[in-house]
Amino acid sequence: MKANGAGCLIDSPSVVRRIFFWLYLACLILSGCNQRPEGVDFIFLNGAEPQTIDPALITGQADGRIAGALFEGLTARNAHGIPEPAVAESWDVSPDGKRYTFHIRPNLVWSNGDPLTAHDFEESWRRVLEPETHSRYAEIMFFIRNAEKYQSGQITDFSQVGIRALDDLTLQVDLENPTTFFPDLVSFCTYLPVHMPTVKKYGKDWVKPGNIVSNGAYNLIGWKLNDRFEFEKNPRYWRKDTVHFRRIDALSVSDASTAFNLYYRHQADLIMDKGLIPSALIADLREDPHSGFHANPFLATYFYRFNVTRKPFDDVRVRKALSLAIDKKRIVEKITCAGELVAGSMTPPGIPGYEPPKGLGYNPDEARRLLAEAGYPGGKGFPRIDLLYNKTEQNEAIATEIQAMWKNTLGIHAELRNQEWKTYLKSLDDLTYDVARSSWVGDYDDPNTFLDCFVTGRGNNRTGWSNAAYDRFMADACAEPDAQKRFSLMQQAESLLVEQEVPIIPLYFNVGIVFYDDNRLGGFFPNVVDEHPLRELYWKP
Repeated sequence: MKANGAGCLIDSPSVVRRIFFWLYLACLILSGCNQRPEGVDFIFLNGAEPQTIDPALITGQADGRIAGALFEGLTARNAHGIPEPAVAESWDVSPDGKRYTFHIRPNLVWSNGDPLTAHDFEESWRRVLEPETHSRYAEIMFFIRNAEKYQSGQITDFSQVGIRALDDLTLQVDLENPTTFFPDLVSFCTYLPVHMPTVKKYGKDWVKPGNIVSNGAYNLIGWKLNDRFEFEKNPRYWRKDTVHFRRIDALSVSDASTAFNLYYRHQADLIMDKGLIPSALIADLREDPHSGFHANPFLATYFYRFNVTRKPFDDVRVRKALSLAIDKKRIVEKITCAGELVAGSMTPPGIPGYEPPKGLGYNPDEARRLLAEAGYPGGKGFPRIDLLYNKTEQNEAIATEIQAMWKNTLGIHAELRNQEWKTYLKSLDDLTYDVARSSWVGDYDDPNTFLDCFVTGRGNNRTGWSNAAYDRFMADACAEPDAQKRFSLMQQAESLLVEQEVPIIPLYFNVGIVFYDDNRLGGFFPNVVDEHPLRELYWKP
């Protein structure tokens, strides 16, 4: 048997391996003594403490899960990840595909009893686009006419933006170009309505229990930092009769061993975040039919970013050298161990009609040649660099492996630096890093959700990279009505991103890993956007 340090065991099962597995599991289960709270119907492990639960400011998946329990948009994704009518009971599309008219359900109310109207959406979306809001995800609204110009300050008259409440029950939205997936978009977190009187009254404290007013399936009744969110069924929710759980807790845990301990001691019913699985156990858990292990591919990519505003990462030869020196196959076979596919592109496979470029592979000789050409033969003279990641067991294992690859192949040293989720996101926002771990989950089934992030000035760019040709390809793609030509333009853009300019290193395409007992829990289904609404979950009889 060969055990691979920080990774999983890659040989066939053996007696020694099984002993290790059960001893490791026993140590987890015997540690800790937390008790399951009384009166809570369902408990799930959500991941690290969210940076925020304000829909206008959210950029993380775990943060979005909390907001998705509290708020509901014009459409909402069901348990299969498919958007359905929600606050809007229907909509009309103009013949040119550029105007959507949403019809709000009558008699909807906020959790405090105030009427919920089309004006709430107009005001909430305006808040996202206000420059002083500093919404990192405002870019997902740039499909709307003049939204980008307003958010960037090029225009200051909001009446020129294509968002208008015609009356209490009618919201009219004008787009820059035909966007067939717009009904999918309005289910996304950034498009959720917020209760503006509450936001104005409490400022940044509007999201706290006792202050927050929401319109979703659940109300927030408790929030203990770095511990849990406590939800209670919203009696004013328009489809409350379909919500099965009265009380839910979402635990904020970033340590994989702690999370797994809580699950196996039945103090949590579901591990939602794929980073909460101890790497050493994954191979055996996949083989155990009683472990609760469930995995499925979805639209997500694990990658590294370069801060191209810092030397030596302003040199494309250095970026390519660091990329070519990484044996990605070794990472998915040694560490992640859940069937992930090696990534060369930012866009995952499986989007109908789109073929992403191959990207850069593993070529240590070419990596050494490029580094020498950049002035650092054998790593001589190369500055010490930082490799930043948010603190999880798997992220650390991957960073440690890549640190060794860069040292052995290129002769350079990367100092590992981990941060808690909130601090890590701020470092990305402020470009106070050299190289950083990242991942991206697709918001809708189209390459644009992965590629638009790297347009100049986008809030989720977080690399400092700007390329006029890339921006032009993406702008032309957005305006192109022919699907084949549109995808061709995106392919050219993505080739710039992952083969020619390389401000990022795609490592692998994620596999969604969750743990739950499917003999007990219903309403949970794998889907390509990895969304699992709490309102759909129930205990089987």
